[in-house]
Amino acid sequence: MADYHFVYKDVEGASTQWDDIQRKLGNLPPKSPPFKPPPFTPAEDEDSSQPKDKAWIDKKSAEELEEIEDDFDEDPFLEEYRKKRLADMQAAAKVAKFGCVIPISGSDFVREVSQAPPDVWVIVLLYKDGYADCRVLLQCLEELATKYPATKFVKIISTDCIHNYPDRNLPTLLVYNNSAVKANYIGMHSFGRRCTPESVALVLCQSDPVLNDGHGGEKQSREAVLDGVRKRFLEKVVAEHENDDGGSDSE
Repeated sequence: MADYHFVYKDVEGASTQWDDIQRKLGNLPPKSPPFKPPPFTPAEDEDSSQPKDKAWIDKKSAEELEEIEDDFDEDPFLEEYRKKRLADMQAAAKVAKFGCVIPISGSDFVREVSQAPPDVWVIVLLYKDGYADCRVLLQCLEELATKYPATKFVKIISTDCIHNYPDRNLPTLLVYNNSAVKANYIGMHSFGRRCTPESVALVLCQSDPVLNDGHGGEKQSREAVLDGVRKRFLEKVVAEHENDDGGSDSE
């Protein structure tokens, strides 16, 4: 006697002879057609489908720009643009980026200040906690450090830097370049009646080119920095004047 419930495996999984008979009689729905994977086609390189123009080049990293050198053999303009773009990126990468006031100790001074690269200007704040003038000047330097990240700003407790340094001289700013002191400013009087980041920047710009934002991988000229400082100073004065007028009108 035949066993119609014998279970066997086909490409779609488990089945029985009984199920097959019932499907022939129309008592069961037909089996789903066997799964066939789609024909293999190589994945298209999304990058290759994009037009090779200046916008396409601008999205590339320095490593990618070096790899795609052969893609521009027939387009001298794009090859020249690629080379310029790569050179700009490499130059910018060489510019030191600091962006904050770095706390140092006496043992760090030679390494962080005296041995800084010749193309890096270093602003050293001698200070002590608990002195209002030190706090005001530090706030100004913190703002300048973010605006000029290629200039190195450091702070050190005065007596850690110079033994028995008089507190009456605080705060003190030292300007270093190429292992030498280029300028020093003792106390707050050098920065005007009201010490602001702009007034500090104007004083520091007397040592060219102390302030540098590193844009384009090139040093900014002293006049370019001064123009920017003057513009921000005037904008602040106008804004404060407008606020004062608004306050007096509302009273």
